[in-house]
Amino acid sequence: MSLALAPGRRPGRPRYRLRRAVVETLCLALGFVLVIWSLMPVYNMVLIALSEHGAVFSGDIWPHAPSLESFVVVWTQGFWYLEHFWRQFGNSFFVGLMTMFLTLLIGSLTSFTIGRLRLRHGWLLTNAALLTYVIPASFLAIPFYRIMQGYGLGDNPWSVIAAMVTFATPYAIFIFQQYGKSIPMELDESARIDGASPLQIYVWIYLPLMAPALVAVGTYALLLAWNEYLYQFLLLSSPDVMTVPVALAQFLNSDESPWNYMMATAIVYAVPPIVMYYGFRRYMAAGLTMGGVKG
Repeated sequence: MSLALAPGRRPGRPRYRLRRAVVETLCLALGFVLVIWSLMPVYNMVLIALSEHGAVFSGDIWPHAPSLESFVVVWTQGFWYLEHFWRQFGNSFFVGLMTMFLTLLIGSLTSFTIGRLRLRHGWLLTNAALLTYVIPASFLAIPFYRIMQGYGLGDNPWSVIAAMVTFATPYAIFIFQQYGKSIPMELDESARIDGASPLQIYVWIYLPLMAPALVAVGTYALLLAWNEYLYQFLLLSSPDVMTVPVALAQFLNSDESPWNYMMATAIVYAVPPIVMYYGFRRYMAAGLTMGGVKG
């Protein structure tokens, strides 16, 4: 009986293989289109940065005489819009690093208090923090501006840091709480029996075991502050305190915008986050995956 049915199944196999080959081909074609579409802006940035000022809009696929002059001008601050570039680059690092540090500190302390010390009704605090994402960040820009002016933080990097920490902390608390559930409570209980204080448990047990989640959330907070423009534009105005994204926008105020210098500046500014992402992507994947799976 099985021998009689076997020939009847064979005609379906070529049809299945053909369908599978067609689907795989379509998926590869779609993936190729998406890759080209994603890389096209980056390619145009490099193309413009390597072109001379007069040949930016020539329409060439590749410049006839590619030059690194634009990068040299950025490096030496040889253009009047770039007079404070390295100072502004340092301001961006300061804002990003302080946002990362404060987000990790507040988020880890909150999750430790709620999850490990079992704060009563702690879930209310977590849910209240997540409710801040209901209102778009752009809607809060003007209220933040008035608050910072009231506290005397106008044109001060700390005003941007306060805003970025506000937006990054609820996400950090959520990820840390989910990831913290994978750490056995027996470790805390054993440490308490040995006489460890809550602060010692936090520093010597909780933080080391939370390393993947710390890296993931820290990278997220740093990139959030690094790529922010709206709040930096509203809260920072002096060339000495503004960050690179705000300074880049000033290129558009010129009657004849130097697009090659602008794109070279953008490429230099994009290098640190790219290096950070590819350096820590393994830890980011581990931290976010564990934080999302554990419930």
